[in-house]
Amino acid sequence: MYKISTALYTLSLLFSITVYAATPPGPSVLSGSELIFDDTQLEEELVYPDWFKLSHGNLNNDLEEAIKNGKIGIVTYFGQRRCAYCAQFFKTSLADSDIQNYLRKHYDLIAFDIWGIDDIIDTDGKEYTERGLSVHYKTNFTPSLVFYDKEGTPVFRLRGYYPPYKFRAALQYVVEGFYKSETFADYFSRAETGGYFLLGGLTERDFFLDKPYDLSKLKNTKATAVFFEQGNCHTCDLLHSDPLAKDASIREIEKMNAVQLNMWSDTPVTTPKGKKTTAKEWAKSLDIFYAPSIVFFDPDGDEIIRVDSVARFFRLWGVLDYVNRQGYKKSEDYQLWRLQQREISK
Repeated sequence: MYKISTALYTLSLLFSITVYAATPPGPSVLSGSELIFDDTQLEEELVYPDWFKLSHGNLNNDLEEAIKNGKIGIVTYFGQRRCAYCAQFFKTSLADSDIQNYLRKHYDLIAFDIWGIDDIIDTDGKEYTERGLSVHYKTNFTPSLVFYDKEGTPVFRLRGYYPPYKFRAALQYVVEGFYKSETFADYFSRAETGGYFLLGGLTERDFFLDKPYDLSKLKNTKATAVFFEQGNCHTCDLLHSDPLAKDASIREIEKMNAVQLNMWSDTPVTTPKGKKTTAKEWAKSLDIFYAPSIVFFDPDGDEIIRVDSVARFFRLWGVLDYVNRQGYKKSEDYQLWRLQQREISK
């Protein structure tokens, strides 16, 4: 009986993920228009889609309204008016009628500006400004989404822009309640065969350290950047051929200890904190679900920040600059630190 129920569970899960997630993400799935774009600030301010909602000032009231309308919860959207990644999200995932209809069927989407000053009461009764709420949920990169269930509990967060196939899978992960029993990384890995991503090689770069990967011995003044990638990975290829091909990025990376791992491999690794593990197990423990993901550690082995969504040149360079200049010691809020740097440079 146990074997039958397990098989049925697995089959239903694989079926539910659909073609968006079940197809290994190669060039046929990820078009250039989805991943290649200019990530400088927009000249004109973004206009929200007309189906976005504005908060009543209390998320409990917003949630109550959504439930009355047959929704299973609310999603808070954190963006910026001149954010190129937000614009890309609007043009791709939210322009896909299947994705948009699926989202709107189950949730009301409440829009916030991460620099906004309006007062907002969260579902736990605590009061913030829009800015304060965005900091509370660590929305380092826009667009970010926080999903609330019917009880008003925040159950899942997406931070940054993802290709439509990944966003569609994330929606189903939350809507179908899989967050109650497993991480998104575990859920998504069911649709991706690790063997496929082990077949292809990784892009070799001169700045990556050679084996053995004992990161606990890198105790010095440098930060450590760990690149979790996979073979046959179109998004990884784009990272190396564009933002990481620019001299400004390379100069910043060369100031760090940089390590490249295949997130599906059994390559032995000793973490910055001295734990012996494998690349695959470490990626799983860090809930890595997007390739490429870059996790940055300080000289003491503590995580500083991670880039685990689509990153073009200016976003990537901004994070590299933040890490190398130890901006995290001055401000835990990456966005505020970047704003301060722009003000200083004027």
